Amino acid sequence: MKWLPQSYYDTIKKFWQSVVGVEEKTVRARTEEGQFVADDKSTPDVNEAYTTVKVKKKKKKGRPKKKK
Repeated sequence: MKWLPQSYYDTIKKFWQSVVGVEEKTVRARTEEGQFVADDKSTPDVNEAYTTVKVKKKKKKGRPKKKK
């Protein structure tokens, strides 16, 4: 969707995430052995040490309803 401005893209993305019940979080990248991945200094515009992961939103637990 490169034909849309970035602000519209962000709005659509947030709306879709709220409908599906998912949010994106930035976490440290890990190798298959579980060790952290280092950032490659030869690519200054890309950070390989962090990746984005989609996580289900936790539903807020409200106050229990009053029994009559």
